[in-house]
Parts: sequence; structure tokens; C-alpha cells
Amino acid sequence: MADVVIFHNPNCSTSRHAVEAADAAGVDYEIVKYMLVAERPDRATLEQLVDQLEDPATDLVRRDANFKKLGLTEADVATSAQVVDVLAAHGQLLQRPVLVKDGVAIIGRPKDRVLPFLTG
Repeated sequence: MADVVIFHNPNCSTSRHAVEAADAAGVDYEIVKYMLVAERPDRATLEQLVDQLEDPATDLVRRDANFKKLGLTEADVATSAQVVDVLAAHGQLLQRPVLVKDGVAIIGRPKDRVLPFLTG
């Protein structure tokens, strides 16, 4: 099993940066391409991510055009349970990248958070 799991969207430069940082640091990692339906985290995985997250759970949800198109508001992602519900229904809204190491998860934004997390 890999030391680090990276929830990765290869179309995102910040997400690609996390993978490049892991490569440069020589870290053993597993990539989860969560945008692929087959690799989307299930409810149990999302609940575990929320529990492990150093950041506020609501930060796991991207507030992009799709968020607005779906008619979602801040009130829809105010609690950990709501975050899990929204991400279970709309996995593409998962913030990227998310890194998990030793039972702790972070959102790799800004980019300068990634390397200290990987090597710390």
C-alpha cells in the first residue's frame, strides 16, 4: 500500500503539481482519478476523508460554475454530513488535489502546502 493517496484531476495544474511534488520527493503514492465514475470515492470514503481532513470539511467542495448550475448554496455544504451528501451525489465537486498520509488529509491548495505535507 502506498504511503500517500492523491485524489487527482489530471486536467488541473494544481493537482498535477501535487503529483510532481510527490515524484520529486520520492514519495510512494497512489492516484485516485476521482473524476472517473469508476474511481469516485463512495460515501464511506468521503466520510473518512472528512474525518481525516485538517481543513474545514466545507472546503472539500469546489464552488465553481457547476456548483452554481446545480443550484447549490453555502447552506447546502455547511456541515460535514451535508458535504458528504453533496460529494456523494456530485463527485466532480471534490476539491483538488486532496492528499492523505498517515491518517491525515489536506487539500493541496495553495500549492506550497503540498511538499511540507508529503515530507513532514
